[in-house]
Amino acid sequence: MMKIAFFTILLGICMNINAISKPTDIDRPKVGVGVLIIKETKILLGKRKNAHGAGTWGLPGGHLEFRESFEDCAKREVLEETGLEVMSSRRYSFTNDIFEQDNKHYITIFMLVDKFTGEPKVLEPDKCDCWTWFDLNELPENLFEPLKNLIAQEHIFHHSKF
Repeated sequence: MMKIAFFTILLGICMNINAISKPTDIDRPKVGVGVLIIKETKILLGKRKNAHGAGTWGLPGGHLEFRESFEDCAKREVLEETGLEVMSSRRYSFTNDIFEQDNKHYITIFMLVDKFTGEPKVLEPDKCDCWTWFDLNELPENLFEPLKNLIAQEHIFHHSKF
C-alpha cells in the first residue's frame, strides 16, 4: 500500500514538472508572413474580418507552415487570398508583434513582391472584405498591428525604401 502511494506521488510530481517545463502552443510565438505587394507607388491592402485585427487594413499573408520557406509561404498565401501569382519575392524585414487583448504573440516575416500577374480578387470572403491599392504616402489610419510596427521600425513609406 505504501509503495502505491509513493509511486502515485512520484508520478504526480513528474507530471507537474512536465506541465511546467513544456510550454503549450499558446505560450509560444507563431510565425506569420506578411506580403508587401507593390505596384508602381501603391501597396495592396485588405480589410480584415473575423480574426484578430478585424476591421483593420492588412497585407495578404498568413501562418508559415512546417518546413515551408518564406518565399513559398508568400506565394501560397497571396494566391489563396487574392488570386495573384507571385513571380518573385524577397525577404524585407520582420517584426515582433504582441496582441495583448487577444493574448497572441507573432513574429512576422515581411516579404516584398514587385513582380506578379493577375488582378486581386477576394477569394476568402470570410476573412477579407476587399482588396484595395493604396498610395504609399496615403495609407488608411486603421492598419493591422504588424504593418504599423513595420512602418514604425523601418520608417518605410516616408522614404520609399522599396
